[in-house]
Amino acid sequence: MTHLLHRLSPWLLATTLLTGCGSAVINPVSGQAERSVMNEQTELAEGAKAHQQVLQEYGVVRDARVQTYVNNLGQRLAKLSHRNQLQWHFTVLDSPEINAFALPGGYVYVTRGIMAYLQTEAELAGVMGHEIGHVTARHGAQRATRQQDAGLGVLAASVLGAVLESQGISGAGRLASDLSQTAAAGYVASYGRDQELQADSLGAEYLARTAFDPRNMINVIGALKAQERFAFDQARAAGRAAPSGNSWLASHPSNDQRLQQITQLAAQYKGNYSDEGRARYQQITQGLAFGESAEQGLTRGQNFYHTDLGIALTAPAGWHIQNEPSQLALVNAAGDAALMIQVAPPKAGTTHDEVIRNLLKPSQGHSERLNINGLSATRFVGSRTSNQGQQAIEATLVTGPRQSVYVFTPAAKNAAALQQARTGMAQAQNSFRALTPQDRAAAKPWVLKTSTYPAGGFAQLAQHSPLPQAEAQLRLINGFYGGGEPRIGQAVKVVE
Repeated sequence: MTHLLHRLSPWLLATTLLTGCGSAVINPVSGQAERSVMNEQTELAEGAKAHQQVLQEYGVVRDARVQTYVNNLGQRLAKLSHRNQLQWHFTVLDSPEINAFALPGGYVYVTRGIMAYLQTEAELAGVMGHEIGHVTARHGAQRATRQQDAGLGVLAASVLGAVLESQGISGAGRLASDLSQTAAAGYVASYGRDQELQADSLGAEYLARTAFDPRNMINVIGALKAQERFAFDQARAAGRAAPSGNSWLASHPSNDQRLQQITQLAAQYKGNYSDEGRARYQQITQGLAFGESAEQGLTRGQNFYHTDLGIALTAPAGWHIQNEPSQLALVNAAGDAALMIQVAPPKAGTTHDEVIRNLLKPSQGHSERLNINGLSATRFVGSRTSNQGQQAIEATLVTGPRQSVYVFTPAAKNAAALQQARTGMAQAQNSFRALTPQDRAAAKPWVLKTSTYPAGGFAQLAQHSPLPQAEAQLRLINGFYGGGEPRIGQAVKVVE
């Protein structure tokens, strides 16, 4: 629920269409002419437009110290790149997702989520160098051209690329559904293997030019693979399917062959790479939010708190909370039913009847007035007419403590799953409330801090950590999930 008050998909579909068969453009990296539907001027225009939409959707980390640090590091890398004449922009997004992506024209993004799992400035430079490589080699423009060749009718590839990369593999699936162009969407769903390897190669080159060891790119992939292994281990322990997740590796496919090639690439560079910037990096990540931020809403056990909106609710035992940019979902243990919660957009109206009419668009139905923990509510059951005929709809609307209208909608794999989950859905819905003093006390964001590694190791640190899988997660954020230990007395990251 990064921005609960608006949805993600419309800005994807509302971008400018590029037309024409393209023209010859010189690639800054290869020096060769290539047919492209995006010249540099178009890259800059589309990148600038999409940049504003990315900022609106994700929000930025509101810490000038962090933003300045990341921008300065990015500018150092970009200044020594093949397109140093561009006006480059480097932004830390306020997202717990482990991700980084780029737009054409010189816009590069890293999430605070990915920063938590990196250990040094050099590793962050590796992530950013790879993304800079995508821009310098005009991979976004190449994707736009491929998209036209795929017969999709060229949607602005700048925004397309941002969505696909920021949402990982799952974003490609949603894109295919949104556009009803499964084959074409799949064709452009990710960079090609050659493009990824070229970005790796350029990232290694830019690291070396900036006096960082190119082998840090290998460290980055190792750290992120450890994070995916942790997610897999946790899912298996809970009896759930392994998450497909939003991660840098999900949208930047990696395998043993690619790792081998990165290793070979890095080995070609010889130099004195003594400064990895570990202390600088630990200092800059001190105080960075870990996991969800207060602006996004906080999941604590079975409870969800959103201090900005002034609301809280509790998921039934065995259910889990999915806090997404456009909605909140409470999913049952079987994973086949969920209660979806969204905020009605202001244009839908201010009263429950207006929202039902403008948002649900029923052709018939009836309403029942309710009261949920002192909040005005309306349950609506009815149907609407669609191209497939009559479609059943049901929803409960609740006016929150700040007059926003929340829409609760049940969803399930089939009618049997819905029926079985109704008791849990009712329990969750009836827990919706204005924040109590106890809720506010529990709604404390987690932040990264630095501590001295004790003789008792991660087990000792875990005793004072709020993390649910504290010892494993502390190992993970410090780069020791696969084993090993820091030196006693060494500075390590903790979460408070």
